Amino acid sequence: MLDIGSNTVHLLVVDAHRGGHPAPMSSTKSVLRLAERIEADGRLAADAATELVEAIGEFTRIASTSGCEQVMAFATSAVRDATNSDDVLTEVLTKTGVQIGVLSGRDEARLTSLAVRRWYGWSAGRILALDIGGGSLEMSNGVDEEPDVALSVPLGAGRLTRDWLPGDPPDRRRISVLRDWLDAELKPVAAELRAPGRPDLAVGSSKTFRSLARLTGAAPSSAGPRVRRQLTASGLRQLIAFISRMTRADRADLEGVNAERAGQLVAGALVAEAAMRALNLDTLDICPWALREGVILRRLDSDVFDDELPGPQSANSDQN
Repeated sequence: MLDIGSNTVHLLVVDAHRGGHPAPMSSTKSVLRLAERIEADGRLAADAATELVEAIGEFTRIASTSGCEQVMAFATSAVRDATNSDDVLTEVLTKTGVQIGVLSGRDEARLTSLAVRRWYGWSAGRILALDIGGGSLEMSNGVDEEPDVALSVPLGAGRLTRDWLPGDPPDRRRISVLRDWLDAELKPVAAELRAPGRPDLAVGSSKTFRSLARLTGAAPSSAGPRVRRQLTASGLRQLIAFISRMTRADRADLEGVNAERAGQLVAGALVAEAAMRALNLDTLDICPWALREGVILRRLDSDVFDDELPGPQSANSDQN
């Protein structure tokens, strides 16, 4: 699985088969920060495209030497938003042999919802799921594997950091203004999300929510994925007051925070706080599965990969 995100290109090698539990075998990342390298005219910078091609070529070789039978590649908001995305995708295909499927924001929400549903099962009832990425916030609400409503809004942690919080540490007045702006932006979205019915379980997925939960006292990753982890609204408010006064370097030293994400942690926390406030949520359960698992599960469910992504490719396919 090749995940081309706003911050990183991530190769996840998975042992998976239909009806089984996808088991991660290895993980390799390259920090390209594609979302920060969109030029004024909306194009992904030429050097960023070159680095993307090089990273995917290298990761494809790693997949081959790891014994992978199939490679699936998908991109999210950074590539989706670039005005030259078609040219970049064509260059990747020509030079590496890898076809990248670009997910819409709604499909990100749908596939994340699928992963969350599979993790918690039918007994969880109606699930409301939130996922904060670098470029967008995905939300869903439903009782089935296909949610009743799936939404995506451009409120990602990286995007808001660039647009609102460039200071280090961030300016306190700008934080206050951003809070008010997020409340206004999320009010109509929350109404649409709540319309199908009150959830029995509210869930947060993605690295941002996992980091926030860890910083508010949830068990570390070493405790295993099946330990219940939660994020509370009160704990989140206290955390924001703490981390918003810290520099990026100091936040990177906190347990559970990756150095490449430390800069956008405050914005991510503010989005999480605003979403929970808009939806009247006091607590979120933290799900270890998210978009990548949803993509894998959807692939395993069907003999023919549907329109959300291209079909799998041989990891040993000829490269130009």
